[in-house]
Amino acid sequence: MSEATPNPENTPLSDEALAAAAGILPADPLTDALAELAKLKTQNTDLADQYLRAQADVQNARRRADEEISKARKFAVEGFADSLLPVLDSLEAGLAIPNASLEQIREGSEATLRQLKSALDRHKVVEIAPTAGTKFDPHQHQAISVVPADQEANTVVGVLQKGYLIAERVLRPALVTVTAPK
Repeated sequence: MSEATPNPENTPLSDEALAAAAGILPADPLTDALAELAKLKTQNTDLADQYLRAQADVQNARRRADEEISKARKFAVEGFADSLLPVLDSLEAGLAIPNASLEQIREGSEATLRQLKSALDRHKVVEIAPTAGTKFDPHQHQAISVVPADQEANTVVGVLQKGYLIAERVLRPALVTVTAPK
């Protein structure tokens, strides 16, 4: 039988001996690994849940954006059409007069034309009506014919049909006659 004997030689004790003497046992590496594994599994589950939620948010945002684009396309002309309704009303009212005089028809047509121009102005539709002597611009004009003239070459001589811009983009080029090169 051997009894525990005190350290008679007063030799320094190892860390393990000190821990054992104090009643503190070193941690089991397997227990530490299992605890770390459980912690990582919980973190992985949380991250997977966050990922799925983020994916759902992206899909919902994409769906809402697609719906907004669809609505914008569907109702894009609503404001423009609304501004043309008074023009339609004026034309119908003018045609409803059974025995209108030539002067009444002319006054009604001029008033209706003013309404139409006003509606176009509200929606940024601008006339392209170059004056004689204006330099030909292929971005806004379409040359229908070339005529000899004393002016500089490629100068507008006459306008056959006005063109129109909408938000600085050519909706229809002006049809013009230009001077021929000398």
